[in-house]
Amino acid sequence: MVEAILARGRMRPVVVASGQHESMFEPALDAFALRPDVRLRIERSTGSQPELLGELVRVLDRQLAQRNPSIVVVQGDTTTALAGALSAFWRKVPVAHIEAGLRSHDLDAPFPEEANRKLLAQISSLHLAPTKRAVENLRAEGITGPGVVLTGNTVVDAVLSIAGRPMAYSDPRLAAVEDRVRSERNRLMLVTVHRRESWGPPLTGILAGLRNVLERHKDVEIVLPIHPNPDVRKQVMAGVFGVDRVHLTAPLSYIEFCRLLSMARLVASDSGGVQEEAPSFGVPVLVLRDVTERMEAVEAGCSTLVGTDPMVIADQASRLLNEPPLLPENRPVNPFGDGLAAHRAEHAIACLLGLESAHPMAPPVLRPSAAGGE
Repeated sequence: MVEAILARGRMRPVVVASGQHESMFEPALDAFALRPDVRLRIERSTGSQPELLGELVRVLDRQLAQRNPSIVVVQGDTTTALAGALSAFWRKVPVAHIEAGLRSHDLDAPFPEEANRKLLAQISSLHLAPTKRAVENLRAEGITGPGVVLTGNTVVDAVLSIAGRPMAYSDPRLAAVEDRVRSERNRLMLVTVHRRESWGPPLTGILAGLRNVLERHKDVEIVLPIHPNPDVRKQVMAGVFGVDRVHLTAPLSYIEFCRLLSMARLVASDSGGVQEEAPSFGVPVLVLRDVTERMEAVEAGCSTLVGTDPMVIADQASRLLNEPPLLPENRPVNPFGDGLAAHRAEHAIACLLGLESAHPMAPPVLRPSAAGGE
């Protein structure tokens, strides 16, 4: 998104690193040679969501007072996105929400993200929706009109721009994994787990399912980047540390993650973003959740909801591993976009700010097959 704004040159973006996921955010920017313009310093002692929201609002409000922006752009469903939107709303600054309209229709899953999304919808001026279903979700909540724009998702732009770039792994074990996968000696299963609703017994089930997959398929190895949350780390280490063919790593840079994703035979994840990224490479996803706000991928045949039952995970993984991979021409089209979402989003923001006359050429319309359409 930032690259699209810079390329058009009619707005000046200010990138803010909130500090909520500092160890993951800045490495992701590194892949695009970007740096935050502002690094917030928040004080946390309890680690609670109320504390985080309060601290973010406090420091973001100070930035808004100093910079007086024309618009605040927030992405996704994090506490940072909600804090940014609230701070802007209270100062009567318009809010543009990227990934607007995603809904699981269950406030407990994912928690608290589903509530964050619904709250964001009430105070945003511009809703940049990734799919037709997201547009319909907003319409069902009474949000319609020119402020709702179907763009696709910028995460697809990002993953497509990163794919194939030369790189070196920070962990030498991953280079060895790539060598074995590319020489067809082994197959890669990439796993990510981090959501709060996965902690505890659900994660125990997930880890048991992964061990079962390895027992059934001796040519499969698993790469599992451990989320920085200490509770997640402790449970993952207890569940699979030392298991043969499981490679536990620190959080990966975005370019490393995309490289592994592009060569994986299968992905298992409770992440929303992975459900959007993997279809760009034709990699099937086992969604380690009972519900998802990205049903477009399930309906397109890109993802399968498996929950956290170990036998269901192992059975569905075996089903996919026992099937021959689809040829590129037979793979489902990614329902979350075609790589031009940032271009469309930039155009929509410029229109909201009255800058559309500077570049009257509108971006192409998102094809139904790449927008979760029928």
